[in-house]
Amino acid sequence: MSKFQFKNFFVEQDRCAMKIGTDGVLLGAWAPIDNHPFSILDIGTGTGIIALMLAQRSAAQQIDALEIDEAAYEQATDNFENSPWNDRLFCFHAGLDEFIEEPEDEYDLIVSNPPFYSEDYKTENESRDLARFQDAMPFEQLLEAADLLLSEQGIFAVIIPFKEEENFMALANEFELYPLKITRVKGTPTTEIKRSLLAFSRNETTDLPIDELVIETARHVYTPEYIELTKDFYLKM
Repeated sequence: MSKFQFKNFFVEQDRCAMKIGTDGVLLGAWAPIDNHPFSILDIGTGTGIIALMLAQRSAAQQIDALEIDEAAYEQATDNFENSPWNDRLFCFHAGLDEFIEEPEDEYDLIVSNPPFYSEDYKTENESRDLARFQDAMPFEQLLEAADLLLSEQGIFAVIIPFKEEENFMALANEFELYPLKITRVKGTPTTEIKRSLLAFSRNETTDLPIDELVIETARHVYTPEYIELTKDFYLKM
């Protein structure tokens, strides 16, 4: 299915190696906007889904997205242009290392759904590999960029495999980025935790909220918490 229809916008994904998945939607719906961001950066935007969701959720006037894969960059650009918020969304065709060489702006919210297959196998599809493999964007590089580009009161939010959480938080600490909010995600009540939604800021917080989100109780039977989180986006919620 190349076109994915949400309540207030649609996303074409036929040219993207990484299709729309739960991870992107979770991050787009969950990323904290309590600091009323004026400027947002989505690192590794793919189809542009997270940037589009944040355009819907926030009043941010500048929403920049970064994509290294040419086909995905073109697709995200088209998706932005076809959205109700095309005057606020802009996609850069560049890698993160290029982008941070001459940073022009600071951002109040930085989000990323980074590629995280650190396993040693590769498939025959190179662009899919690029989208999925951690060597396309190591966590350290991502945190370094966040440290460089985040405004003083800014928030940095990511979704990563739960098994990487401890490692990622230790790395973030080295860049003086401190956890602000953590949500651990399970597919069903009985399965193990698969993902961690993490938000960081430059200020240490004494009372760190940590919670758990279960997506469904049975196939396509979504929990009230998941419906509450995504109901502004999914047509059937």
